Amino acid sequence: MKKLLVALVLLTAVPMWAGEVYGKITAGGASVGAGVNVEARCGAKSYPAVATDKSGSFHLVVTETGKCTLTVAQKGASASLEVVSYDDAVQVDIVLETKDGKLTARRK
Repeated sequence: MKKLLVALVLLTAVPMWAGEVYGKITAGGASVGAGVNVEARCGAKSYPAVATDKSGSFHLVVTETGKCTLTVAQKGASASLEVVSYDDAVQVDIVLETKDGKLTARRK
């Protein structure tokens, strides 16, 4: 009974059709470290921001497939990057740069 309850909780927490977007964020050739926020917007749906861990890694679960916009917020500035989400996991390694005083993001 306990195993069934755990299975039901897991199934409702992460839908079976969910995709994953994960990766690592670097700036100046080094990891951005912990606490940089990454959020996703896929179509009309927004997903809550997640913070990077100490190695600059992030992991988002999205229920939409297709074009998504990832927004990275660091030290009061933000930069966006378009990606495509799938039913399966997609890795997106992001490089942050400052150009003309503005934070930009690109795929590695």
